[in-house]
Formats: sequence, structure tokens, C-alpha cells
Amino acid sequence: MSVLLEKTSVAGLLLVDKPQGWTSHDVVAAVRRLLPKKTRVGHTGTLDPMATGLLVLLVGRATKSAARHQGLDKTYEGSIRLGLETDTGDLDGKTVKTAPVPGCTARDLQAVMDRFHGEVVLPVPQYSAVKRGGRPLYEYARRGLEVPVVSRASRISSWELRSWEPPEASFRLDCSSGTYARSLAVLLGNELGCGGTLSRLRRERVGPFSLQDAKTLEQLKDDGVEAHLRHEG
Repeated sequence: MSVLLEKTSVAGLLLVDKPQGWTSHDVVAAVRRLLPKKTRVGHTGTLDPMATGLLVLLVGRATKSAARHQGLDKTYEGSIRLGLETDTGDLDGKTVKTAPVPGCTARDLQAVMDRFHGEVVLPVPQYSAVKRGGRPLYEYARRGLEVPVVSRASRISSWELRSWEPPEASFRLDCSSGTYARSLAVLLGNELGCGGTLSRLRRERVGPFSLQDAKTLEQLKDDGVEAHLRHEG
């Protein structure tokens, strides 16, 4: 079986700008369809369907180096809608609660965000692919079962408020791998007493890789995937 998979010489690293509404698996499948049959394609870290931005894919023999590209720091830009709580922590979920947004300045918001600077332990969203008992948390949630409480250590290098136009707070986030921006949105809302949910998220950086160098699926289709493969040593 491995011999058949290695017949293609197409291999390398691919930077893709994931569109909104697509899962990371959807993007992998779309790229695979643009390549010779039996070419392996994998990603090095997922993005939620609502999120857009940089997705690092590995193609062909490069999939063997997946471990080397996992665990890299990330940079995001996005926004949080205060006064709203959903069951998923983002706008893809069902509204659970609404509340008035307290009067606060941009300085007030930044002061709250600064509380989460450094090494922090964040709750993993109930609707996530993190597994407990052999099944992802989202499976418990979708079946109406009690969702195990899971927390994860993260490192927040910078969480900067970019603009404050109530109820939307735009931000830029530099963090360790495995940090859920949805969790930070919920925690910010909890700290302010009004609830919060992630309304937009775009990944700009994964380790040394930048969104500026990523290609859309349309560009990959027009140019061919091989034209944009990076051959890393």
C-alpha cells in the first residue's frame, strides 16, 4: 500500500487561505482533488469553520514531517461581541443568553484582557474536537450528554485591543498552539458580567509562516497546486 502512495513525486508544504464556512478537512479534500490520485494531504492544525486565514498543509512525502510543524505559536486577529452568549462560543452556535453591555472604555477592556497575559489555563469549548473517553467533546454536546470539563494550558504573549465599538471589541492575539480564541471571548464576557462570544477570527501567522504568502483555493485551482508548493529541507 505504501508503494502505491509514494508513486507520485508531488510533495511539499502548502499555505492556504481558508474560506469562512469550510472545515479544515474540507480544504484538505479540495486540495487533494487538485493533485494526482493517491497523493497524501494533511493539515498541521485545524481552524474552526467560522474562522478564516492561514492553514498549513503538507503534501505527499512531506506529511511525514507533520510533527515538526505542530505546536507552533499562532497570531490571530478577530472580534468579540459582548452581551451575547452562545453554546459554541462563536456566532455559529445557538444564542443562550443576552445581556446589556456595561459602559466601559477601551482602556477598561484592555485592563481586563491583560489579566490573561502569560501562562494561563483555559477551558476547552464544549464544541471542540478534543477527545475524552475516545470521543470528541462536540459529540457529547450534540447528543445532549454531559460534556466532560477539559482545560488546557496556554501561553498568551499578547492580547491587544484594536478597536472598541460597542458591542464589538476587535483584537490581535499572539499565543501558543492549542489556544482557543473562543474561550478567551467567553472569559472576557464573564469578567465583564455580560457574556461574550467570538464574532470573527482570522489566523495571520503559524510559526514562521505568514498569511501574506497563502493562496486561496481559487488561486490553487487556476495555477495548479504544484506551482505553490514549498520544498522545505
